[in-house]
Amino acid sequence: MKKRVVFGAILLVVIGLIVYTLLNPVDMAGLEGYESKFYSTPIALLPPIIAIALALVTKEVYSSLFLGIVSGALLYSNFNVELALNTMFFNEDGGMLYKIADTFNAGILVFLVMLGILVALMNRAGGSAAFGVWASKRIKTRIGAQVATVVLGMLIFVDDYFNCLTVGSVMRPVTDSHKVSRAKLSYIIDATAAPVCIIAPISSWAAAVTSSVPEDADINGFQTFIRTIPYNYYALLTLVMMFIVIFRRLDYGPMKKHELNAYKGDLFTTGSAGKGSDEKYEISDKGIVLDLILPVAVLIFACIMGMVYTGGFFDGVDFVTAFADADASVGLVFGGIIAIVFTFFYYMLRDVISFGAFMECVADGFKAMVAPILILTFAWTLSGMTNLLGAKFYVADLVAGSAAGLQSMLPAVIFLVALGLAFSTGTSWGTFGILIPIVMGVFPSGEMMLISISACLAGAVCGDHCSPISDTTIMASAGAECNHINHVSTQLPYALTCAAVSCVSYIIAGFVQNAAICLVIGIVLMVVTLLVIEKFIGREPIDKGEGVEAVDAE
Repeated sequence: MKKRVVFGAILLVVIGLIVYTLLNPVDMAGLEGYESKFYSTPIALLPPIIAIALALVTKEVYSSLFLGIVSGALLYSNFNVELALNTMFFNEDGGMLYKIADTFNAGILVFLVMLGILVALMNRAGGSAAFGVWASKRIKTRIGAQVATVVLGMLIFVDDYFNCLTVGSVMRPVTDSHKVSRAKLSYIIDATAAPVCIIAPISSWAAAVTSSVPEDADINGFQTFIRTIPYNYYALLTLVMMFIVIFRRLDYGPMKKHELNAYKGDLFTTGSAGKGSDEKYEISDKGIVLDLILPVAVLIFACIMGMVYTGGFFDGVDFVTAFADADASVGLVFGGIIAIVFTFFYYMLRDVISFGAFMECVADGFKAMVAPILILTFAWTLSGMTNLLGAKFYVADLVAGSAAGLQSMLPAVIFLVALGLAFSTGTSWGTFGILIPIVMGVFPSGEMMLISISACLAGAVCGDHCSPISDTTIMASAGAECNHINHVSTQLPYALTCAAVSCVSYIIAGFVQNAAICLVIGIVLMVVTLLVIEKFIGREPIDKGEGVEAVDAE
């Protein structure tokens, strides 16, 4: 009965919108200069809020994102259905078709498919199984498996997309063998992606930050980025938190249910998201560890070379500058195709896979990435709708209008504003691209400029880390083959804990303005906070978890 009432109400709303459209037609040919009456108002933040709330409540991400897109298009069109449909699909600044056709986005989708193909190849050739056996002999505990994942994630600092998918494909067999839940694996992958990239001088993120600093600033963008690293509390404290959580066996919130169930062999709790991993095919018994290590090593090297190539390194530009000017999307595609070609010839010479099986892996790899591709496409479109409504300008105006009277409290305020904006839009780069020039307008030089820029970067990464519509969050789910909503709901308490400590640290930094002292205070606060949580929550059993009963997801 409830279903009928809900669907009946929806039908009435749709009919009402159609009638409204017929009575208030829009000249589709004369839209130049068109602006929604909700532009740059608090209502502009409604579409991502709807999508995020629905995703967390219903545990269904596709329909939630789609409804967020629909609400954004209706608000932009002032509830004209014809204009809303055109906006959703064909608007040059935010429509779905234009988002897919964007060269950067298209490159990321192609790279996703290439990673899916490479993972399918490594599985089919027996490389993943061989690595799992090898690692299980050397990594004896759950703690060791998690630490190895963290270390690998920190070593792959070039790009967050590349980090998520590579670490996931390499470490899944290891963490599975030690009964680490896929939700915990997703968290570790996500926490060593953007938080590591944002403090790595040679990364696509460093390039994005560098380009966001105005050219007329007192110091150049790269120098600014380097000097902000000690103040980037969210990124640094996330790494500290991960090691404490792992070594103290401290899990809380929904993650605790997933980890307790993993002890009993249920790695997913609410169902597997690893569509590609359920494929039944013959795995080669000739596989060796090198069959996984070598393709991954070639992929890493080729991606780095591909990125500096796009930055002009082979035309005489120095390495750091080339990285700063690199096109990450193009570089990753170059790296991906080189790795696949290399893997083809290497496996053929090793005779671990037939040509027919290789071609089957091409299709299998694509199918394994359909879910993240769909989520990414919806997330990009939702971000486009939010931008069309001017949400970022509304937030930027709030900051600019209140900054003058805040002074020492500004870093904490900037952190919270950047967090909210990145959470709502699902993009870190867009967030600090908007806020950094505003911050530098308030503090054009000095220590407060560095602290405030760091707060902007940290807030952007935190919001990106928390958001269900963030592409990095989606990639982490894909890399671990974890249900996306499981990943979001289990990660959120950890991210918010670190965000709270970071916010307090920025309040202190605004008054103390000393990088070393403030970082030590931040680390002490993080340790104390987690020890307090441990006192109330308790620790998990050691490794084997005898006597642990599986916990229901609900």
